[in-house]
Amino acid sequence: MTTSVHEPPPPAPAVLPGAAGALLRAYRPGGHRFLATPHRTLLGTGTAAEVPHGTGPLGERVRAVLAEQTAHRRRTDGAGAPVPLVMGAVPFDRDAPAALAVPRSLRRAPALREDPSAVLPAGEGAPHPWQVREVPSAAVYRQAVAAAVERMRAGEFDKVVLARTLELTSATAPDLAAMLRRLARRDPAGYTFAVPAGPGRTLVGASPELLVARTGGLLTANPLAGSAPRSADLADDVRRAAALLQSEKDLHEHAVVVDAVRRALEPYCTRLEVPGRPTLVRTAAMWHLSTTVTGELADPATTALDLASALHPTPAVCGTPTDVAREVIAASEPFDRGAYTGMVGWQDACGDGEWVVTIRCAEAEGNRLRLFAGAGVVAASSPQAETDETAAKFRTFLDAVGAAL
Repeated sequence: MTTSVHEPPPPAPAVLPGAAGALLRAYRPGGHRFLATPHRTLLGTGTAAEVPHGTGPLGERVRAVLAEQTAHRRRTDGAGAPVPLVMGAVPFDRDAPAALAVPRSLRRAPALREDPSAVLPAGEGAPHPWQVREVPSAAVYRQAVAAAVERMRAGEFDKVVLARTLELTSATAPDLAAMLRRLARRDPAGYTFAVPAGPGRTLVGASPELLVARTGGLLTANPLAGSAPRSADLADDVRRAAALLQSEKDLHEHAVVVDAVRRALEPYCTRLEVPGRPTLVRTAAMWHLSTTVTGELADPATTALDLASALHPTPAVCGTPTDVAREVIAASEPFDRGAYTGMVGWQDACGDGEWVVTIRCAEAEGNRLRLFAGAGVVAASSPQAETDETAAKFRTFLDAVGAAL
């Protein structure tokens, strides 16, 4: 089923120019939750309520918390009280606790990309005496990719996303607020976030990938799969982009993800549009194959988080079949992904929201940073090329913190 469904334009700014940049500069680790998307900038302060961990569906637990907060605000502030929303992160492991909360207070602004004060050149982080440890090493990662390729060529499964980490340690705690500003200015049209990930931990990053957004009865998803590093040389950069659009390996990887997104969303939609071929999107470090999927919901009670939970995890961050890919990931990655390749975003009491795939991110705890990067492995993958891709993806964060691989 296909038809044309267009995402509504973002609301006109109701605040003065410069407000988005002001929220970015106001962020402080600990009690703040910051999220910037192509449509809005949010800064939550404090915690009015947390979404509890439990065995029931996450979407139902979020509904219950938002309904309780809505009723409380109407009792205390009257019928004109602002609609509450939940902000935070959901981990890769669906059974692990999410870090979602209703902020005590919330400030809103238009998109960062519309704010001249927020899109000034970011620059790179000042050189810092980081101790860097690769987990696993590049050599071990190549071996894991080669083993997965061999199994796929034998027909065991179709795709797996294998990740590795960089553990950065310093004598002093990193300046997370400055790091966030550099990430936001580096890719102001993307999704930049800094939210608590657990006691004493902060998740900070700049993802290019929208998992799903709901606005009224309309949804938008933007799966990315198939990537190539950018080049500082303009002619070479254009050649890399053109080669990505023609790469059979990357087009196959992308098609697997788009088909999974289509199958997951179709049951929720009366109409769904899935373009036949991908386009290109770019970040400061990477080119990505991109498909924008749009649809109209069959049931207005379906929330943004309901849709995100139906999609999570997509083959873009896990693989296919999902159960086999999870087993390969558990056997190949010597670390817990935590929030990495989960989702981060917001949802209000009306069910509208935006959920982003948690990539290009790091988890900060004290004087340590743990950076993550992964690559989609298919039967045509080269172990060296996939290792090089993860190194290129690390660049976003390494530049922001003044470190090198």
